[in-house]
Amino acid sequence: MRTRITELLDIEYPILAGGLMWLSDARYVAALARAGAMAFITPRSFDGPEAYRAALRDCSRMAGDRPFGVNITQSRRAAENAMVAAWIDMALEHGVRCFETVGPSPERLIAQIHAGGAKAIHKSAFVEHALKAEQAGADAVALVGAEAGGHPGTNKLPSFLCGALALQRLTVPMALGGGIGDGRQIAAALALGADAVVMGTRFLVSEEIWAHENYKRHLVEQPAEASTLAMRASGNPWRVLDNATVREIERLEQHGARHYAEFG
Repeated sequence: MRTRITELLDIEYPILAGGLMWLSDARYVAALARAGAMAFITPRSFDGPEAYRAALRDCSRMAGDRPFGVNITQSRRAAENAMVAAWIDMALEHGVRCFETVGPSPERLIAQIHAGGAKAIHKSAFVEHALKAEQAGADAVALVGAEAGGHPGTNKLPSFLCGALALQRLTVPMALGGGIGDGRQIAAALALGADAVVMGTRFLVSEEIWAHENYKRHLVEQPAEASTLAMRASGNPWRVLDNATVREIERLEQHGARHYAEFG
């Protein structure tokens, strides 16, 4: 199953496992690497640089000769990005040659990644942002629609419509994500013209994820309609399971809450 992205990253299957905050550790990422996909360690999940270095070492050992990546997510708060350049350098030192960048303009990050001989895939929710990433030198882009779990961004367009629009304008390889969970959907994305898919939520129930088994069982039991967007008013919404906490957040938003501190 060869596409421009499988060839770019030297992977067997056109599947990118999007970085999962707190969960994309060495065991999980290495398991996907051995299976022939690409997964990304998330540096922000670790308690300091030494723990991150240990995860890189462990992942390299467990993945064997299969490639794995690192997710570099830039925060809107500049102070939270102080370690970004160091995270890239540490990953390069441990042989990582694929990075998933997320957030504001990745131009500076891409330059650093390329200087280290690695590839950069920029993930965004808007076609315009994907085009800017291409202009900034991204080797590929990942485009996620409104169905995506975690942080889907503020674009309200569904994944396949975003993909169809992007393919009219992009020249670099494109991965498509958001609501993709089985082989038929992967085939549909490839038929549309995508070079790979991005999958995250589907992998949450895998045995390599350290989340509690009760959570995994609960997640499997939920119907498709069980998810909703929380914290829309903040400008940084989350796709989560609908529950009492989400409904309380909606109540606070109706009374003017906009910032994280106001939801405490």
